[in-house]
Amino acid sequence: MAHLPIREGSVVRRHIWGAAAVLALLTGLVPTASAQAAAPRGAGPLPLERLFDNRAVSDDARPADADFDGSGRSLSARDLASAGWTPGRSLAVDGARLTWPRTAPGAPDNVRADGQSVRLRGRGDALAFLVAGTGGEASGTGTVRYRDGSRGGFRLTAPDWRSGPLATKSVALPHINTPGGQLAEKARLYVVSVPLARGREVASVELPRDPGAADLHVFALSVRTEARGWTGTWSASASGYTAVGPWADRTVRLVVHTSTGGPRVRVRLDNTFAAAPVRIGSATVAVQESGAGARGEPRRLSFRGSSGTEIPAGAQAFSDPLGFDVPADANLLVSFHLPGPVAAAPVHSQAVQRSYVSVPGDHTADGSPAAYTSTITTWPLLTGVDVGGGPGSVVLLGDSITDGAKSTQDANRRWPDVLADRLRNQSAVPRYGVLNQGISANRVIADRYPGDGVSTDTGGVSALHRLDRDVLAQTSARTVVVFEGVNDVRWGASADQVIAGLREIADRSHARGLRAVAATIAPCEGERLCTGAADAQREKVNAYLRGTDDFDAVLDFDAVLRDPAHPARILPAYDSGDHLHPGDAGLAALAESVDLRLLVP
Repeated sequence: MAHLPIREGSVVRRHIWGAAAVLALLTGLVPTASAQAAAPRGAGPLPLERLFDNRAVSDDARPADADFDGSGRSLSARDLASAGWTPGRSLAVDGARLTWPRTAPGAPDNVRADGQSVRLRGRGDALAFLVAGTGGEASGTGTVRYRDGSRGGFRLTAPDWRSGPLATKSVALPHINTPGGQLAEKARLYVVSVPLARGREVASVELPRDPGAADLHVFALSVRTEARGWTGTWSASASGYTAVGPWADRTVRLVVHTSTGGPRVRVRLDNTFAAAPVRIGSATVAVQESGAGARGEPRRLSFRGSSGTEIPAGAQAFSDPLGFDVPADANLLVSFHLPGPVAAAPVHSQAVQRSYVSVPGDHTADGSPAAYTSTITTWPLLTGVDVGGGPGSVVLLGDSITDGAKSTQDANRRWPDVLADRLRNQSAVPRYGVLNQGISANRVIADRYPGDGVSTDTGGVSALHRLDRDVLAQTSARTVVVFEGVNDVRWGASADQVIAGLREIADRSHARGLRAVAATIAPCEGERLCTGAADAQREKVNAYLRGTDDFDAVLDFDAVLRDPAHPARILPAYDSGDHLHPGDAGLAALAESVDLRLLVP
């Protein structure tokens, strides 16, 4: 198929295969009648728990009752309970809801994938699997069968439970049980999602055949339903897991800025990277008057009908829909009470916004700011606010420039904020919500924060490792714009490594039906790590982006920010002073340069 580039000033537009065509290619969607079906196991599709054939979890006092990996090792039931992963517990992870097996320690609790047919119903954008590999990373190809008689293939990979990446794990447990005693070694469990044909109802799932040397264990699976009727208006990525407070019986009141409005609201809290549950006693939402003061009485949020919720380690919680008129381009106050001690939490470190913490007590319903006597400049736990209706969202995946480093505090002058202003004030394209998934110091291919444990490093896991959580699972995501790479080349990555990472982001985004847009890397000569060698790699990445068909469009942010008289440097009028980050004027110039038509799928 031909690709026809259309050049418009500093922007390169391209037409490439549509999302449906890409999805069909990746899933191998064909009518059942036209392809030979794999022989079903048994009488037909069965519920997953009816297929369990392996014991992964043991009581610490009876470790020999389970043998997860064929060598007598197993997961600790006590560690799972300490993480909030108790039998039958519903776990929300990356927008999917999965149930931890209801079985007692020492009973079958997972199936080793070998072509079994699993009964499953639902429509959505992805299948979510709770998995782990033993004997190494385990991978294989399975099949989704749809109610209309069609089917599609998928590739499922389960990282090893002892050596897989901590950056992508859902939970890490501190011990491994063995018949000879407990080992102080981390055991990992993963939630992995694979794309579905949108709009088609799933009838059953055929698990991959036995991958050979390694075993692929499946504990749970579900259809991740699409967030119909919702648009993301604000988001922030968990950039690390840091010491906080410590807080006990305190109320945290976070200030967040909406990109679009709507008649209903829900919030999302994430306990990403954690080893223990966190208890939310109560929560409210209000429009900010000033500081920690609310305009009117804060409205109470509920969680599955209750005033509060406990969020297991590595899981998330959405509040119930609340009728509440959320204005566009406004600051909200999202308040939650932490009744128990919280000494560490997942945070977004560079909020560029003051938020508040109260004196002891539940002050979520206070309209007055009086109880909020201290300030913070991070966003702990809160990762999203959605509003009812709307056309969906554009997700901006980036580093400190997208995060708004060096922009004016409390002023909402990040380039995503200015882009949201432009979308609101026009009618040529849908007025999308804008979700800022920038993390200061983030890289495309390498983790800064390792993905587990308390750390002062809040540069996040790599863009590749956080793509599922921070882009593909975001509410009603339509388009992703990736603007990263400068930190990779500053710290020694080659252009080829960065290009491979960007290409993977495009491929995975297309497989989920998203439009993928990239931005060229901005100049940074004069900053300590922006050496001539780093700039040469930056230029190679930019040359790839300007000539590639891997992305649906490319925004030339390098051309926007560079000094025409010295192209390796930021134009002085746009430079914040550190030669790496644009100030308010440069950030506004980035947003003003975007052809809004390029954001439309």
